[in-house]
Amino acid sequence: MNPAPAARGGSTTLLLLRHGETAWTPERRISGSGGSDPALSENGLRQAEAAARVLVSRGPVQAVVSSPLRRARQTAEAAARRLDLEVQIDEGLTEADFGAWEGLTFAEVRERHPEEMAAWLASPKAVPGRTGETFASVARRAQRARDRILARYEGGTVLVVSHVGVLRTLLRLALGAPPVTLFRMELSAASLSAVAYSGEGAASVRLLNDTSYLTDHP
Repeated sequence: MNPAPAARGGSTTLLLLRHGETAWTPERRISGSGGSDPALSENGLRQAEAAARVLVSRGPVQAVVSSPLRRARQTAEAAARRLDLEVQIDEGLTEADFGAWEGLTFAEVRERHPEEMAAWLASPKAVPGRTGETFASVARRAQRARDRILARYEGGTVLVVSHVGVLRTLLRLALGAPPVTLFRMELSAASLSAVAYSGEGAASVRLLNDTSYLTDHP
């Protein structure tokens, strides 16, 4: 495990918001960074606004940092408008590239590439879709992005808007859990999680997959 750097200014909280739905989300189609960059659907836009409203009610947020992909930026922009902040982009928060799996459903991948899928589920060093990015690589860049954010906003609260693979990775690192944990966490579209980092650098998961504010925006 690689601990987070000590937050000298006291506890620093990262609010981890997964982007809202795209047209592919309900179909469980794989959407990474390998060419597909779908926008939020109408429901996804409603989810982003619902998340933005609840974020305002949680208290002061010092910054909004987002993946550069469109669905994350749209979600981040909804929150930033209500928080009166600018969206900052960090390339380290980009979703993994899933190679030839992009656009397929998980069921289709299992049917067409069962050995590839089994290897990917078993090891963070396995390459998805022949040319994709390993979860080991995702973990390295997500960790660097986390450290940049913690160093810049120590003692504050930062909204981090990203994707299921990156956010699961940040939560796994916070828990000091093995890579297999990635596939044992549910992070729904537009869900909110939170991790607090103490002045000594210890991480504490305070919230996981909260979607209660989406009750009226299914």
